[in-house]
Amino acid sequence: MEPRAHHILIGLFTVALSGAALLFALWLGKSYKDVEFNYYTVVFHETIRGLSKGSAVQFSGIKVGDVIDLTLDPDQLDTVRAHIRIDGKVPIRQDTRAKLALTGITGTSVIELSGGSDHSPLLKGDEDNPGVIMATPSSLTQLLANSDSLLTGITELVVSAKALLSPENAQSLGNSLKSLESLTAGMARQGQSVDKLLDSLAMASQDVRSTLREAERLMRDADGLVKNQATGAMVAAQRAMASLEKAGAGVSKLLNQGDGSLSNGLGELGPVLQELRATLSGMNAFMRRLEENPADYLLRGERLQEYAP
Repeated sequence: MEPRAHHILIGLFTVALSGAALLFALWLGKSYKDVEFNYYTVVFHETIRGLSKGSAVQFSGIKVGDVIDLTLDPDQLDTVRAHIRIDGKVPIRQDTRAKLALTGITGTSVIELSGGSDHSPLLKGDEDNPGVIMATPSSLTQLLANSDSLLTGITELVVSAKALLSPENAQSLGNSLKSLESLTAGMARQGQSVDKLLDSLAMASQDVRSTLREAERLMRDADGLVKNQATGAMVAAQRAMASLEKAGAGVSKLLNQGDGSLSNGLGELGPVLQELRATLSGMNAFMRRLEENPADYLLRGERLQEYAP
């Protein structure tokens, strides 16, 4: 009698629990049906990996609806239409955009809604005439689309690294490092010699500067000397020319007087005039050479012989 009573209690508890679960499901379904939904169609021009019926639709990270159907566009097979329903209290506007988002490492995807400015009109949609929301390409889709080329590039990189780190290349790299170490050690040992060489170069540069200063001073002195000698020579030449001019004036005066004794001495005056012309030619040559290169002419020590009248 006692075991039978236990079975009856267990059966009654099971029936009560099942009834409570059924009532909760009915209440939940009734409350779910009381929610007003807006219906939209999200148009994707990409592969929607990880998205299926029942996937969540989120707005700013909060679930506001779900996916009720997925179909292909019969005119464009690369276009996917996701039919969604969203809580009617959520304002969906005409500039709202959708994209595919990854929710975790399991590969499950959701539709993420974003955008919608305040001045944009609301986008209405019902089950018979849903509103259209255009999807933007997601970084996830681009990454998955380029995964093949990315894996190929990684494989090529690994192969290249393996070839670079082959035993032959590793040995060559080791030899290069040893040579560099030897060169560095040699430079360290020659450091004192290099310092001495630099000191010698510094002293030599100082000597060169001193020599240049001395040469500059000598050039200034030589320039002054040449100028002084040239000035003296010019003064002497001017004096000689003045004397010759004075003598010529005297000769002209004598000729104008017409003295009879002068006619007798003209024969003796001819040689004197020839000497005078030779002296004038020499003076002209001297003046030309002095004007062309006074330093070279004067420093060689050449002197014009004075004419003794």
